[in-house]
Amino acid sequence: MLVAIDPRQVRPGELARLLNSTPLGEVISERQLHRHRTRAGFRIAPPGPDGDAGKVDLFRYVAWLVTTRHEAIAEAARTPGEGVGLTGYEAMKERARLRNAMLSLSGRDIGDLPPVADPARRARAAKDFRYFCETYFGQTFHLRWSDDHLKVIAKIELAVLDGGLFAMAMPRGSGKTSLCEVACLWALLYGHREFVALIGSDEEHAAGMLESIKAELENSEILGADFPEVCHPIRSLEGIHQRASGQLYQGKQTHIGWTAREIVLPTIPGSAASGAIIRVAGITGRIRGMKHKRVDGVSVRPSLVLIDDPQTDESARSPSQCANRERILAGAILGLAGPGRKIAGLMTLTVVRPDDLADRILDRDKHPQWQGERTKMVYSFPAADRLWAEYARLRAEGLKADRGGAEATAFYKAHRAEMDAGAVIAWPERFNHDELSAVQHAMNLRLQNEAAFFAEYQNEPLPEVEVADDLLSADQIAAKVNGHARGLVPLGCSHLTMFVDVQGKALFYLVAAWEDDFTGHVIDYGTEPDQKQPYFTLRDIKRTLGAASVRAGAEGAIYAGLERLIEATVAREWRRDDGAMVRIDRCLIDANWGSSTDVVYQFCRQSSHASVLTPSHGRYVGASSLPFSDYKRKRGERVGLNWRVPVVTGKRAVRHVLFDTNFWKSFVHARLAVPMGDPGGLSLFGHKPEHHRLLSEHLTSEYRVRTEGRGRTVDEWKLRVEGLDNHWLDGLVGCAVAASMEGAVLFGTDQRVAERPRLKLSAIQGGRR
Repeated sequence: MLVAIDPRQVRPGELARLLNSTPLGEVISERQLHRHRTRAGFRIAPPGPDGDAGKVDLFRYVAWLVTTRHEAIAEAARTPGEGVGLTGYEAMKERARLRNAMLSLSGRDIGDLPPVADPARRARAAKDFRYFCETYFGQTFHLRWSDDHLKVIAKIELAVLDGGLFAMAMPRGSGKTSLCEVACLWALLYGHREFVALIGSDEEHAAGMLESIKAELENSEILGADFPEVCHPIRSLEGIHQRASGQLYQGKQTHIGWTAREIVLPTIPGSAASGAIIRVAGITGRIRGMKHKRVDGVSVRPSLVLIDDPQTDESARSPSQCANRERILAGAILGLAGPGRKIAGLMTLTVVRPDDLADRILDRDKHPQWQGERTKMVYSFPAADRLWAEYARLRAEGLKADRGGAEATAFYKAHRAEMDAGAVIAWPERFNHDELSAVQHAMNLRLQNEAAFFAEYQNEPLPEVEVADDLLSADQIAAKVNGHARGLVPLGCSHLTMFVDVQGKALFYLVAAWEDDFTGHVIDYGTEPDQKQPYFTLRDIKRTLGAASVRAGAEGAIYAGLERLIEATVAREWRRDDGAMVRIDRCLIDANWGSSTDVVYQFCRQSSHASVLTPSHGRYVGASSLPFSDYKRKRGERVGLNWRVPVVTGKRAVRHVLFDTNFWKSFVHARLAVPMGDPGGLSLFGHKPEHHRLLSEHLTSEYRVRTEGRGRTVDEWKLRVEGLDNHWLDGLVGCAVAASMEGAVLFGTDQRVAERPRLKLSAIQGGRR
């Protein structure tokens, strides 16, 4: 039904819809109309004492627009050099230019700021962080605070206002990240801090926190009402962030910044948040030297750093990654504020494993500067073990039969008083809609996955997989240094071997020297290309084979990398302790990775060092597999200690070696366990164990599981965590296989590999008679 509109008494929203209803389409927005009403004042309001100042007189509005346009054209005509004396087409172009300039200017200017909705509310929250959270983020923090929350809130407030460092480990879902994000907004909006750096375990993680902060600034009605000097310019962008560079307020640029990695709040006279910055970075990315030059020419550095879960599951299980990130926290991040300035730092943590980065930061003895707070979901578990065991049985049966947990919940309801006895829960309000209490919620999480519960909700991770007593830890392996210089072959070594583990991004190599009794010494290892840093993982390396051979494809980059590596290792001479120069006797190259098999065979066939190079294939021989010793030897094959070199024909006319990876991994770890100085032991070059932390992580990346099958017991090796790097473990295994091929023998393992005797024709003919 159409309603009659009085053109002398039109509401602004109705007027915008009316003007946009013509065949011309949209000609004005409510924001533009608001600016016009502000500039025109009562000149376009309905006339007379009965006129409503909140409405518009359409006729007076049109007259004002025409007058404004003609005044602008007349002013341009009076301006020297601006269209003076133009006639005809040139004058029309100049008028069009002026009209477009006016429209552009009107579109860029955000107009007057709305008034603060509740000045008293805003003033009260200035120094009260808890009140700020409850008032402006009631939907986020809708449950009653626990005692742990109040303790954490008080420490966040102290760190933001007075500086200092605060680290917190809270149960998953407690809102620790949300609290820190809100703390960043609180610090910026009130001018407590002018530059906030958001640091995540990687840059993508940190960018996710920034998006959450952006959403609040763009969409929160209560923030927009009480902080118009910040939120109104942001919302005037209308989601088109390219407008930021040209935005104006009272004819001056706001210098607002709105990108995927940074926010610069608008520069508004009188605003405590003018020019405040939020920037993101990953903890292993470019952090040093982070600064921002403001409009007034002053360079500012971060004064508040939010570090959210600085470790990943992978890095938590790597001692060297933990040590590397610990150094970054102590150096690069806490030095962001620059000399002579005290930085405020907030860090959220999750303890993944004992003695990981989070566990160390929360230890007051190791890091007294961090005011660490470790909270739990359950401070004391219920004492009624028998009833909870029956509850667990009912719950498991219900889930298996697709009946859910209703039966278990009914059992808990009937025995709740007894089952709750002895329990102390940190946050009694935290439980799901289908649960009766926080005690039941905690026990459900524990029954679902006990290891995850103690790590994620208790911040007390359970001990990891127990390994055999004779397997050394990463620290113990790194400590097995022999004092020899890198690249120096110890006296008494008669075999020098090398292994190359081929990966798409890089080649991992290891060189080892061996005595005849399998006493071994790692004398060199590294990557091609060289990574130029003490710690890295295959996943995040920057110097890749592809970058070193820009015009080559994947196979060509591997081939070129092998050429460079072999020329730098196999082609050179290595100095021995007595001054003699020796060369590598045997170099095995992994031919198992992806599409590299043909490339490796081609390289080994065409290389000028083909006599030393051998493609290799590791085979997983489990308890139920046919062992190498049971293979029927064929004519022309070489067979050794769980390795063999088959006879091959066809396009891969290069002999390769097959070996049992499970056996040789056990063999290598047994050599590492031999004390220094005893025959058959294995040691590392150098004097400093810390130089071998990354190597020792590779060597301990797998653990063994003793299995039985087909009447025999074998060790089957598995990665401790999916995705861990084990490339130098493969390299050491390959070097040991190559040493066995060259004649090294461990007492009691096998007979020495014998060279085939040369037979004379006369002896063969004599045997036939």
